[in-house]
Parts: sequence; C-alpha cells; structure tokens
Amino acid sequence: MKEQDKLRRFLFEDLGIRGVWVSLDQSWQAVKRHQYGSEPMQEQLGQALAAVAMLSSTLKSKGAIILQTQGNGALETLVASATEQRKIRGLVRARNDMSSASLPDLFGEGYLALTIKSENAEPYQGIVPLQGQSIGQALETYFNQSEQIDTHIRLCAHAGNAAGLLVQALPDKHSDKEDWQRISLLADTLTDKELFTLDCETLLYRLFNQDQVRLFDTEPVAFECACSTIKIEATLESLGRPELDSVIAEQGEINVDCEFCGRHYRFDQADVARLFATHPDVSVPDTRH
Repeated sequence: MKEQDKLRRFLFEDLGIRGVWVSLDQSWQAVKRHQYGSEPMQEQLGQALAAVAMLSSTLKSKGAIILQTQGNGALETLVASATEQRKIRGLVRARNDMSSASLPDLFGEGYLALTIKSENAEPYQGIVPLQGQSIGQALETYFNQSEQIDTHIRLCAHAGNAAGLLVQALPDKHSDKEDWQRISLLADTLTDKELFTLDCETLLYRLFNQDQVRLFDTEPVAFECACSTIKIEATLESLGRPELDSVIAEQGEINVDCEFCGRHYRFDQADVARLFATHPDVSVPDTRH
C-alpha cells in the first residue's frame, strides 16, 4: 500500500551514497488550498515542496531549508520551505497564467536560491541561475556547481499528490565515480507512475535490488505555517508608529493576510497603542538632513 505524507531516508552502505524518498498527499492539498495559479504553476510548487521535504533530512538541529525561485516570466516567485520536523509550506505568485509546464517558459530568466537556517549557526544561502527544464534539474545544477556534490533528483506533482526521489554522494565520503554513475542511471529509469504509486520499499527494490540498501524509519510530513501574531506584530513594529497611525487614520484598521496559509490578522488603534506601549523605543530612523 502506498505510504501517504511520509519521508524515508536510505543509505547505500558500501558506496558512500545516500537517498531520500517522499510522498505528499494531504500535506500537498493543504498547501495548495491557499495558492492560486494555473495547473503547471501548481505542479512546480508541488515539486518544490517534495524537494525541500527531502532536503530537510540534512538539517541536524532546529531550523528550516527554504527554496526560492524568481524570474521575469509568467511565474514571478515560488517559495517552498521545510523544517527539521518535516513541516512544509509554500506559495506561488504569478504575473499571468500559462499552460506550459517547462521551467524556462514559466519563469523566463531568473535564479534559484537555497537558504539553510539553523538556531546554532548563521543562515547560509546559495544562489544559481535557473537552468534546466524542471525544478529538479535546477537543483541538480545548484548542488553540482555550488556545492560540488553529485546529486540526482526526480520530482513529480499533479492535482492529487507530489513525490520525489533524491540520491546524493556523501560529501565526507569518496564514492567511486562508476558506482555513482550506475546508481544515477538506475534512478533515472524511474517513471512518474512508479514514483506516484509505489511504496518506498517496493520502489527501491525495483531500482537497486543488486545493492545493499539500508532503509531508515518512516517520518511523517505535514503542512504547518509558521506565521503568528507575535511575528506579524514584529513586522508592524519595524514600520514605526507614524506609518501605522497613518494607515489606521485612512482605513480604520490594519489588515494582514498570511500568503502561506490565508490566516487573517486585524489590528486597530488600541492594538497599535498596546504594541508601542510594550516596546516604546521602537521607531523608524530619522532620515532628515
């Protein structure tokens, strides 16, 4: 039976190669419920979510991995993130709808940024031009060029679910080039149908039954938005009291909608007064000369 909203890590014990498999179902539906765009744009988001879910398996402490793409095409911005607890969220912003599913047609010229946030270290970000026909190929370019790590990523998404398979040479091991090429070629034979319908154990057996593969325990994946009143208030504080008073004078209240989950936040004059009474020193810089 196909596993839903699950991630599994695996290891080629004798080859210095690791792997991750993921299947997103209800978690993918929960993200998509709050996003708008053509079907190809939604599919790009689903693929990106599968990718960050798998990449989150590298997080060693509390943190998150964030994939962002921007371009001058129909799909302006895509953001997908996953935490060390496999909590995912994402968004798309479109200039206009497009029926093409290829990366160049949707994004035009642009870039891909991968950011790693950890509570024990400064954020790390790598940026590369958007290259290839898919999010998976763009990520392969990122790892091969920016990180010098051999990586093969297969991603697919449709209205029902999203799934992915990643195999990657371990950076602290010296995997044999012939072994890597063989594993990569085998992974490349995977079809979308197999990725969508097979459970992880069956899929790995079909692809790599000649190798010794250690399969780790199943991990659940779920949609969860990190927005909160505290975070919204911090953003409002950064704007300064005069700016907020101006908005309230004009509109009567301040309304903020989270782009990831659609949650609505409302602040009136009393809320603003309370905010700056709690933090009276918060103000915008004086720019007068």
